[in-house]
Amino acid sequence: MAVAEHTESTRSETPPQDTAEARVPTVIADDLHIVYKVNGGPRGRGSATAALNRMLRRKAPAGMREVHAVRGVSFTAYKGEAIGLIGSNGSGKSTLLKAVAGLLPAERGHVYTNGQPSLLGVNAALMNDLTGERNVILGGLAMGMSREQIRERYQSIVDFSGINEKGDFITLPMRTYSSGMAARLRFSIAAAKDHDVLMIDEALATGDRKFQKRSEARIRELRKEAGTVFLVSHNNKSIRDTCERVLWLEKGELVMDGPTDEVIKAYEKEAGK
Repeated sequence: MAVAEHTESTRSETPPQDTAEARVPTVIADDLHIVYKVNGGPRGRGSATAALNRMLRRKAPAGMREVHAVRGVSFTAYKGEAIGLIGSNGSGKSTLLKAVAGLLPAERGHVYTNGQPSLLGVNAALMNDLTGERNVILGGLAMGMSREQIRERYQSIVDFSGINEKGDFITLPMRTYSSGMAARLRFSIAAAKDHDVLMIDEALATGDRKFQKRSEARIRELRKEAGTVFLVSHNNKSIRDTCERVLWLEKGELVMDGPTDEVIKAYEKEAGK
């Protein structure tokens, strides 16, 4: 079992600790810290010239500050689990998923993954000037599917998304889609492949109730067929319907990790104060 480590800009192999009766871990976060550097200074006239001058002088821009987005988070996820992430806006949920996917470097600590993690977000990039049809092909290739697999699954992707229910939208450029249509197509492309670790960021918040039901059912299938599913959502009902375990984050810290009902009840009680 190959275990990949995401730390800063390196990726190395670490031997597993395998026991015959143990559950198979898919993601291990060990005292993980993620720090953003953002420009909090004023943006006045001439800022582009000033920025160029700073670059030439190799000086850091004035007003640069650090945001400690994830603070010492540790957990272990196992194969077959569906794990919800909850917390108020800015609590670090999306940042944590990006770190697990290897898209953000760790300031301190480590993330270990068994298999290839895939991050699906509502803002995941597809090409607006290309048709939905072309984006299905490109999205499938980007996830590692072969052209033959994409051809086999193409119609089921379109049907699952439901974007052709009111017309032949799959042949139109993505820029003509509503935000909900685009999000449904992104989810449908990602859900067409079995994943070692699938991370879904607010994907179930879009679309009508019928599509949300289809999405929840597909997540349950992915849990059985592959590895682990992480779901970020502000809709606690979606979390309850989909996940048996929840991580609650606030201000970048892990407040609680446990069974879904137990954690959500504690979260809702705190939110109601």
